[in-house]
Parts: sequence; C-alpha cells; structure tokens
Amino acid sequence: MTIAYVLINCELGAEESIMEKLKEIEQAKEVFGTIGTHDMMVKLDAENFEKVRDIVSRNIQKIEKIRTISTLVKKDN
Repeated sequence: MTIAYVLINCELGAEESIMEKLKEIEQAKEVFGTIGTHDMMVKLDAENFEKVRDIVSRNIQKIEKIRTISTLVKKDN
C-alpha cells in the first residue's frame, strides 16, 4: 500500500463542498480542514504510486474551485 497526503488550497467559501466531494473518493481515508498554509488535507491509501497519481490527476485536480494541490507520498522504509 502507498500512503499519500494531498494538501489543498481552494477558493474562499468552497471548503465544505470540496470536502464532501473528496470524501466520495474510495481511497480517501481522512479529509479535514486545516489552519495555516493550506485549506485542507486528504490522506490517501492506495495500492501503489501509480494509483495515487491517477486519483490526484483524474479525481482531485478536476474538482471545481480547487486552486493548488501539493502531494506528499510517504516514503517506505
């Protein structure tokens, strides 16, 4: 399994609707708002790196009112 954290910035006032759409993604294990540099964070638990990349590019990036995304993939020891 590959764990990734997706940090998201969105348009003001769009947080709740975006979080609801993110929760519909099967591999999204945690979705929560943050205070600081980013507006929210999503924890993904996927089969492999390619699946993470697919989820981010085909699902998350296509959600309206998302401005920026940063993806951090957990390094295996």
